[in-house]
Amino acid sequence: MSLWKNLHGRLRFTNRLVASTARFYSKPSDVKAVKSVSQEIASKQKLYLTDPVSPGSIFFLPNGTKIFNKLIQFMKMQLQQTQFGYEEVITPLIFRKSLWEQSGHWDNYKEDMFRVEGQDISKETYGLKPMNCPGHCVMFRKFDHSYNELPLRYTDFSPLHRNEASGGLSGLTRLRNFHQDDGHIFCSKDQIDSEILGCLQLVDLCYGRIFEFNENTDQSYYINLSTRPKDHYIGDIQVWDHAESVLRNILEKSGKKWELNEGDGAFYGPKLDIMVPDNAGKVHQVATIQLDFQLPERFDLKFKNKDNKYERPIMIHRAIFGSVERFLSLLIDHYKGKWPFWLNPYQAMIIPVNTKMEGQTEACLRLKEMLRGEINHESSENLKPVPLNSFHFDVDVDARPEPVGYRIKDAISKHYSYLIMVGDEEVKTKTYSIRSRDNRKLTRLTSEEIFEKFQKLESEYK
Repeated sequence: MSLWKNLHGRLRFTNRLVASTARFYSKPSDVKAVKSVSQEIASKQKLYLTDPVSPGSIFFLPNGTKIFNKLIQFMKMQLQQTQFGYEEVITPLIFRKSLWEQSGHWDNYKEDMFRVEGQDISKETYGLKPMNCPGHCVMFRKFDHSYNELPLRYTDFSPLHRNEASGGLSGLTRLRNFHQDDGHIFCSKDQIDSEILGCLQLVDLCYGRIFEFNENTDQSYYINLSTRPKDHYIGDIQVWDHAESVLRNILEKSGKKWELNEGDGAFYGPKLDIMVPDNAGKVHQVATIQLDFQLPERFDLKFKNKDNKYERPIMIHRAIFGSVERFLSLLIDHYKGKWPFWLNPYQAMIIPVNTKMEGQTEACLRLKEMLRGEINHESSENLKPVPLNSFHFDVDVDARPEPVGYRIKDAISKHYSYLIMVGDEEVKTKTYSIRSRDNRKLTRLTSEEIFEKFQKLESEYK
């Protein structure tokens, strides 16, 4: 522990030096500049950027891409489990106008779509897809289906494009190009209740256990029942009334808190909007679950029931994150750069106490290679592929010729989850001093014990 006390004394001096330097170089314009929390953190941690060459689109930098991919990976793992049973599909980005006319999007949504001109003789108009549901209907229609195949659940993470007005574009929250953890369920009428309750279980898992935006309440979210819009809807009112009645009955059975949100349904069906309050009291819409009797009718979807007669399936649209980019914005504002270990692009920093001691820097590099899962190939002849489903942690080494206190402070300011100190004693015993960013208490662990610790944190989404 004497090592850490010595380092802590140097760190206090470095803090004063850095603070005085910052005051000396500060400009009035810097003080007056106003940025949102997410923009400041995105800039500091190098998560993403935007550029006028592609308005409403995000350039994800390496650190932001790591978080984005972890979120997608998390959702894929949940959806593919037997409990939820989704199958991932990939669908085209561009479809002919005729598809959007058949789905009803062209009449009700064309102003929000990007049109694409092809080079074929007919010069037919094409459209970039704003959503995945028509493409999934095409896939369902291509094959004969029996009742024992249902429910059939598709999930799709393809990019979507919506022609938002330039004045409404805003950071990660309002984009023209974005991704959804999109899913569509084709089921029979008697499976509607269990399928929607299954979607709510997935909501509970995400917002009640993993992503808790408000630690000050027992109610992690509430539900809005959004009903038929006054204008721009398809189908008969009687069908709409039936769909709304089904959702209302499911909500009453669930015992969950819900409110009526009249006129805010999708143009093809009523929906359940999941509303999440944050610690500041602001409410955000995240997940959505939509009940659709219209698209199966428009695409003439059918399956054979137990009596060997054709029956129309019901379609359930659902997204748990919603827009992944918008969800990431909520996480940035919530964590304020202090990511949980499993999401953090800065998982651990290894710091040699004395950079002039080759033994310390070499031990740091060996530990980094081991934790990152790097395979050292001495020649191309023994080149081996990286195993699937192996662990690779985002670990760095700071061996700059700077005072050790300065390097510690820099790692803490970047919100590394863990700091690993390597001095002469650590080199000798092959046990390393490790501390978390929020706790100065040092623990001595071997490299294998550190790996197991990190593996447990990532496996448990901590």
